[in-house]
Amino acid sequence: MANTNTDLHKAKKAKKDEFYTQLTDIERELKHYKNHFKGKVVYCNCDDPRISNFFHYFSHNFEKLGLKKLITTCYKNQNRDLFSQNNSDQAIMLEYNGDKNQNNVPDIEEIGIIELKGDGDFRSEESIELLKQADIVVTNPPFSLFREYVSQLIEYDKKFLIIGHQNSITYKEIFPLIKENKLWLGYGFKRNMAHFVNKHYEDYASDADHIDGMIRVSGVQWFTNMDVSKRHEKMILYKTFNENDYPKYENYDAIEVSNTKDIPMDYKGVMGVPITFMNKFNPEQFELIGMGEDNGTGHSGGIWKGGSKSCLYNGKAAYKRLFIRNKEL
Repeated sequence: MANTNTDLHKAKKAKKDEFYTQLTDIERELKHYKNHFKGKVVYCNCDDPRISNFFHYFSHNFEKLGLKKLITTCYKNQNRDLFSQNNSDQAIMLEYNGDKNQNNVPDIEEIGIIELKGDGDFRSEESIELLKQADIVVTNPPFSLFREYVSQLIEYDKKFLIIGHQNSITYKEIFPLIKENKLWLGYGFKRNMAHFVNKHYEDYASDADHIDGMIRVSGVQWFTNMDVSKRHEKMILYKTFNENDYPKYENYDAIEVSNTKDIPMDYKGVMGVPITFMNKFNPEQFELIGMGEDNGTGHSGGIWKGGSKSCLYNGKAAYKRLFIRNKEL
């Protein structure tokens, strides 16, 4: 009984972690990466193919992108048949190798449906074997397993484009990858938020933002290790440093910059900036020194003076700061 209860709990948690991405959001981001996909095997390993817009996007753009193969796996208790409503307690794999009948549509007859022996979890042996075959992984992984998911991609040296929350930037497992230029942010969602299909949460969005049947999530980002032009665009800096507008922290050898747009163009020292700075980060323009010790002990790059781990200035604490230096001064 204990094992059964554990399995039920895991299944329930997995269901609540299923945030299905809108096709428009996928199309808006993927248009910047088209040159990366020619001749590649794409793997979507956290997708229910019945409603996955990732599978829809790649199958309908298979020839246009020049893909070699598309593989999709889903967790058990999903629907085996793309066109029916019959529940299945079987994890499956879909394999698509392109249009065969020249109608430019991925027909069900052209999609290989293979039952998996396990539960389809991305950590399972079957899923890992499929991952080894892939060149690029594109999906929306479970937010609660983001650290573990990224770790697996790095371990197997895969190119990827995935969705996660911006707070992931300061995870002690994620930040070193960003600092070492092994991971960075993509182009992102409009207004730094997205609407997902997830029936397990109630949507509290305002009337202007509310979409029936969807949940709005703020602070979501695309994370990738595929190079894009955005990453090489330099920020235009126009403000100059003065001690009143840029106070020094009491416990860090750095100044406070509360808004990314206000980074002074003439300050040579270390600056504390919000995590939203990563949307503008160009590693050729700025050096990423570290982050507040409140996000991870020992990750501040040696500028912490001791005491409180939060960045303190003018009698208050700043929320989640990254430390940067202008490399061009």
